[in-house]
Amino acid sequence: MAEPRVFWLDEDFDRERGADGRGRYEAEVLARIDEFGETWGDIAPVAFAVAAWRLAAELSPGYVRWHRRILSATCTRSPWDGSLTCAVTVISRWPAELTWTRQWQRDRGWRDWPQLFGQYTTPSEQDLTRSPHLRATLRVDAPVPLDGLPPAPQGPDDSVPPAARTAVAAVARELNELLAPLIGQLEAGVPADS
Repeated sequence: MAEPRVFWLDEDFDRERGADGRGRYEAEVLARIDEFGETWGDIAPVAFAVAAWRLAAELSPGYVRWHRRILSATCTRSPWDGSLTCAVTVISRWPAELTWTRQWQRDRGWRDWPQLFGQYTTPSEQDLTRSPHLRATLRVDAPVPLDGLPPAPQGPDDSVPPAARTAVAAVARELNELLAPLIGQLEAGVPADS
């Protein structure tokens, strides 16, 4: 089974929708350069990577894209040791304990995640008035290695957008490596071999 692509940068869309010879992400970094203010010259690249990731994820559609099972991916600097951590919320199937029998449902018509054209969606207000929904998620909290992260720039100059792109690409690569097997297993829908 080939592992799915979980995180990627949408460079083509970014370039096509950019203006003044800049991609959307580069323009966003420059427009919100003050959000990097506390990262200038930091000996650790973590705070800079956190700010770069946040801006990439906040664009609509995001500069960093993710698999249909990913609801959110947030990077933070660990208050314990200053390392880079990421919290990812993943759409899951119901736990096995709830699928062995339907007795717990008591004929109430419990529903799972709705899907529209293969994408997981939130139940509509109308759906919520008709039946209960149990939408299972998994929360992955993981350290992200610092390999590949660029040093934090010394100040607000032309080096910031390329460094931000490099930081986002490095985080996406690490998260892909970490989560592709998990997403692949969920997509397969069958128990793993023992």
